[in-house]
Parts: sequence; structure tokens; C-alpha cells
Amino acid sequence: MQKYKLSWKDLSFKDFKVYLFALFKAFVPKKKIKNLDELETFIQTKSAWVSQVTLYSYLKTRMGTRYVLHFDNDEFMSSVNLAKWNIYSIALQDLTFFTFSYLKVNHNYQDINQAKEIFFKILDDETSNKMPLGIIEEAKKSFNERFQNLNWEIYYKDLPFNPSALSLYKWAPIAEELKSLDRKIVLNSMILKWDIVKQEFEKLIEF
Repeated sequence: MQKYKLSWKDLSFKDFKVYLFALFKAFVPKKKIKNLDELETFIQTKSAWVSQVTLYSYLKTRMGTRYVLHFDNDEFMSSVNLAKWNIYSIALQDLTFFTFSYLKVNHNYQDINQAKEIFFKILDDETSNKMPLGIIEEAKKSFNERFQNLNWEIYYKDLPFNPSALSLYKWAPIAEELKSLDRKIVLNSMILKWDIVKQEFEKLIEF
């Protein structure tokens, strides 16, 4: 997997505003994460937020005023939904691995198999939201492969969200010749939002 580090000069002003606003919101008291059920909720909601905000923001930025018009195009919306679920499935993996790696190292949490239990449960619950079964099965397979090879001692601090950032670049339904021009901005856009999630998690976790 290719490594990619955040570079501030590659950020758009819009992304920087999102970052500052999220930092401001960080001062607002939030419910602590004290058990696995609350951790599952955190993983699901934050993965959905990061994947959807980055995808839709990129599409809107690249397509401009024509963005809304494309919502009447069934072929385009099918591509958007395919991208949304594929990006989300990788985002879930990244955040699950990040949180359990962090807990193992910083809170001496040893039951790593709970990572699989939470991930699989979130995916199974998403069938009610019409997440395609093929994507769910592929996500479980990918998770198991990564799970077997993961270095839990360092994952949380070793560019843990690279896979989902690269999946945004891969799946966004934008012409390849245009996407190639946006690569750094697209990757950094997602990495920046994950940095917000990381900071929030470290403040809320009380295992």
C-alpha cells in the first residue's frame, strides 16, 4: 500500500475551514466512549461522515454548478452509490484497525478479536440501508486479510488511513484525466478529516 503524508500546501481553503470548525466543535462536551457498544457507534458514524463528506465535496467541487443536475441521471447516481459504499467499507476497516491498535498500545486492551466482531456487525446492519451484498462480502474478505497481517503495535501511528484515502481517489466517479490532476488534494482532503476523528477519539476514549 502506497504511503501518503498530509501536506498543508495541497489543502483547499474549504477543507481548511472544515478543519478549523471541527477543532472548534471539539471544545463542546461529548459523550465518552466507555464500552464496545459506544465504540461501535463511533466507528460507524465517523466512517460514514468522513467517506460521504469527502466524496460529495469532491464531486461538487469538480462539477461546479452542474452538480445538482446530475442527480436526475440514473447512471451517474448509480456510480455515486457504488463509490459511496466501497469507500465507506474501507473507511470502516481503517477506523476499526486504528481504534483497536490505539487501545492495545495505550490502554492495554488485548481482546483484538472484538475488532472483527464490531466490523462484521456494522456491515450486517448496513443491509437495512441497502448496502450491496457483494461489497459487504468483499469488505469482510479484505478485512480478514488485513487483520491477519496487521502490526497492532504500530498501526495507529503508521499512516492508518491511507487505504480509505486511496479508495476515495479510486472510486470517485470522475474522469481519470481530471482525477489525476486532483490527486494530492483528494488524498489530503480525506486525511485531514481523519485527523479530526483521531483527535476526537483520543479525547473521548475511556476504556
